Amino acid sequence: MAFIRRRRLERELYSKERFSLLLLNLEEYYFEQHTANHIINKDCKDERKFRGSLKICSKSIIFEPDDNIQPIIKVFLIKERNVIAPYKTVRGRAEHFFQLDVARKVGDVVQTLHQITAILQSRLARTSFDKNRFQSISETLHMECKAEMVTPLVTNPGHVCVSDANLYFQPLNGYPGLEVFCTENDLCSDIYLKFYSCQDRDEVYRLIAKYIDLTKPETFRDLSKPVGALNKERLDRLVTRYQEMPEPKFMYGSHYSSPGYVLFYLVRVAPEYMLCLQNGKFDHADRMFNSIAETWKNCLDGATDFKELIPEFYENDSSFLVNSLKLDLGKRQGGKMVEDVELPPWASGPDDFLQKSQEALESPYVSEHLHEWIDIIFGYKQKGSEAVAAHNVFHPLTYEGGVDLNSIMDPNEKVALLTQILEFGQTPKQLFTTPHPQRKIQKLKSLSRTSSHSTSIAESPVSPIEESFEDLTEESISLAWNNIAKLKLDKQYKIHKEFNFEDVFQRLKNYPEKCVLFKHGFVILSNLTRRYHCHKFFMGQSYVNTIDLNAANTILASGTKEGTISVWDVTTATMLHQLPRHSGTVFHAAFSPDSRHLLSTGEDCCFKVIDVQTGMVVSSVTTEEPQRCFKWDGNTILAGSQSGELLVWDLLGGKVTERIKGHTGAVTSMWMNEQCNSVITGGEDKQIMFWKLQY
Repeated sequence: MAFIRRRRLERELYSKERFSLLLLNLEEYYFEQHTANHIINKDCKDERKFRGSLKICSKSIIFEPDDNIQPIIKVFLIKERNVIAPYKTVRGRAEHFFQLDVARKVGDVVQTLHQITAILQSRLARTSFDKNRFQSISETLHMECKAEMVTPLVTNPGHVCVSDANLYFQPLNGYPGLEVFCTENDLCSDIYLKFYSCQDRDEVYRLIAKYIDLTKPETFRDLSKPVGALNKERLDRLVTRYQEMPEPKFMYGSHYSSPGYVLFYLVRVAPEYMLCLQNGKFDHADRMFNSIAETWKNCLDGATDFKELIPEFYENDSSFLVNSLKLDLGKRQGGKMVEDVELPPWASGPDDFLQKSQEALESPYVSEHLHEWIDIIFGYKQKGSEAVAAHNVFHPLTYEGGVDLNSIMDPNEKVALLTQILEFGQTPKQLFTTPHPQRKIQKLKSLSRTSSHSTSIAESPVSPIEESFEDLTEESISLAWNNIAKLKLDKQYKIHKEFNFEDVFQRLKNYPEKCVLFKHGFVILSNLTRRYHCHKFFMGQSYVNTIDLNAANTILASGTKEGTISVWDVTTATMLHQLPRHSGTVFHAAFSPDSRHLLSTGEDCCFKVIDVQTGMVVSSVTTEEPQRCFKWDGNTILAGSQSGELLVWDLLGGKVTERIKGHTGAVTSMWMNEQCNSVITGGEDKQIMFWKLQY
């Protein structure tokens, strides 16, 4: 897995700061720095002082003067001026006097110089990663440990932290600053770490390798090619052999589906069938189904291994991956017994592996490309010139009608052919002779990524052609939020009729028959079609002003006119938290897309971010005026203000980055489509405004 440094402190060759870790010796560590003066000719008439930074290292002291004309001093190595050049070595007796700005620090520096090794481990043990440095408030810490980051000729001790989104390295000495890495599958590896224990190393590897990104095409095999054509080098050899082969020609000397391959996968649950096929013996231990990774590598590189997966990989019974029968399946060359199938790092167990396999099968990429695989296995690329062009030609005996068994009179020859067909494998019956259509999944329109503040809009104003089959990838949504300040007014309408929003309801996303009602201190989860109440959440005598459900419709949040926020478990109708968070009416509350945080705004001119699990306030931002409604993606907020403007907020920075003129009165409601590129707002000026992003 490659790591890409997302942000680093760039330094030019001739930058103002001349100090570098390359000035340190092998196995030398930089600890800390102090502002100090270097005194030359102390107590003499021509005494001079040069102000700079005194660096305390494990094998030396380095003084970097503020004046670039003066040399960097490392007792006794000198880097003159601001030019990279050979060091000058001063031999003989020399005295250097350094005067710290803070006199009481002298004792600490002397102690540090006398106990370097012990202090290194002590400081690493006493310090920890600063979680306030996370790139996003929604990140969750998985582990942290002591380690050293290795760069050419330099090692730097510090703390490694793994979250659910990034890998961080925080140097103990703070130089050159926090390093942030994200996992990507492009470019080259950019980080090398030296761990103090094998356990820490293995745990970090497990955590960074366990994520499988089903939104990226490179996660998947090319479904337009048979397994034998996935490896270009192997395919070139097979094509060359095919071209030199007399008729009947075939590219692959084995098949992708046969009884032997099926039992290869199912030996742990159907051992008697394998024994029958193998004349009373299991296959050699090293050829058994030992590992997902090994099996994939063999299918990708092996000269005769082109097998596909079987349906069990996408079902719910994981017993074929576990040696629950305690079968003696042999001992491998390394001495290890054949037991359970070794799973990929991203699977926590057999059931999780099947679950992720099902998710992969139903992922957008597979949905968009599954027709290409159907063309090869069941369709028009199975036979004829299209099969040759697709490198999808198997032995003639594997195809339906490849041989007329009824015309063979010799019983021995007939049995031999039947045995060969049975054991070699069979190509399915060709079902399609024209390209299979691509699967299209109609997107269900929802009112927004989070809930609406007040009124519910039954139908989206965006046309079905524009929205139904839109590719709602994380990249497109992220792009929309990065450009949210480019919202432009598209249309606006005047409402003449007065509306009573006292009993407000909103439809749940993907569940149009259910709704939530505010009425007489209750929040009611109800089924509209059957007309019965599923759950009733009593809020006491408080007047419920806003509600929101998380994306999975499992957690409900409500805000009252008294400033209280309540969080409920919808499945059990039990209260998780009741929090007095605002000193006035809670105007709006909404979950983050990952449901880990709840953002609220109120009459007290505050945005507050609450950790849903603990109920703690993790962030608070004061606003100049009340923010009446909003949408957010976990980091950026699009808010409707009391004055009628739309404000774009940087939540981490706690500041407004853009003001968009809109209503002449308070913006009281806001709706956003799933693509996050269309917004509708309503206000006290009785105007409904339609906004669109213009990149």
